[in-house]
Amino acid sequence: MPSPDLAAAHPLILLFLALLLDAVVGDMRWLFSKVPHPIVLVGRLIGFLDYKLNRSKRIKAKLMIRGCIATILVTSLAVAAGHLCALAVGNLPFGEALEIFVIVVLVAQRSLYDHGHAVSTALKRDGIEAGRLAVSHIVGRDTTVLDEHGVARGAIESLAENFADGVVAPAFWYLILGLPGLFAYKVINTLDSMIGYKSERYRQFGLFAARLDDVVNLIPARFAAIFFVLASVVTPNTSPARATKIVWHDAGKHDSPNAGWPEAAMAGALNRALGGPRYYVGGVTKSQWIGDGDARSTARDIDRALILYGFACLIHAMLYAAVFAMVFWR
Repeated sequence: MPSPDLAAAHPLILLFLALLLDAVVGDMRWLFSKVPHPIVLVGRLIGFLDYKLNRSKRIKAKLMIRGCIATILVTSLAVAAGHLCALAVGNLPFGEALEIFVIVVLVAQRSLYDHGHAVSTALKRDGIEAGRLAVSHIVGRDTTVLDEHGVARGAIESLAENFADGVVAPAFWYLILGLPGLFAYKVINTLDSMIGYKSERYRQFGLFAARLDDVVNLIPARFAAIFFVLASVVTPNTSPARATKIVWHDAGKHDSPNAGWPEAAMAGALNRALGGPRYYVGGVTKSQWIGDGDARSTARDIDRALILYGFACLIHAMLYAAVFAMVFWR
């Protein structure tokens, strides 16, 4: 039977090991090219419910209720699956290894770096068309109209925002609520990415999912900004003072109540301007600029952002190791 201190610290060390392993193995395409990724299965379920419940002929109030039902149903299934997984982990001889594997599958730390690096490489080696194609995999905007600076900004913005909801938030909810919390968060985030739009089709149906995603990312997004500020202390040619200043002044300029925090920290640290008007298939979103630096980002700025991101991930992981050490040896 583990001591009380070790039992309390147990999730911390599992999370730390999972983040280290994820940095090595990434998204494990070799495995998920043969079997569907859990998030792909969740996406299919959400798509099915969207098809069945989101009918344009329904009045707005009914669409909102149906969206709430769909969101609660999928999230409840995720919580139940998380409890079953936790039960299996607690009763299997190598349960800790399984738990680490599950965390690695649901954290996007290495894959975010790989996607950002792919955009930088495409721009430098093959030009604007290749850059547009590479960035189209990580942003939802219309990439066909982007110039080199738009492609670079899109990659940097995606890296910043997804550090919050692809790395910091899953880790946060795992530590707070265990595997059920991790599963629930990933499902809520997937719901938001699929139906949480302000378009005519999803304005009512996806409203509850979008607001729920805002709530669960409220704390992690601000932590993500702090990690970027701390990372800028050790990253060459970045400024923690400027990052802090831009977070303070510009975090609220983003359309999202959360995404502006890590994006502002990234913009300030790199002395670049991010955001601004964004082109989507349905039109232009006149978002405000975040940061007071040059908006003409390049592939070199993506590389700088990747270094900053790498240090932020390292600090994020080392935090759990440090807390584990304090709990275990107190």
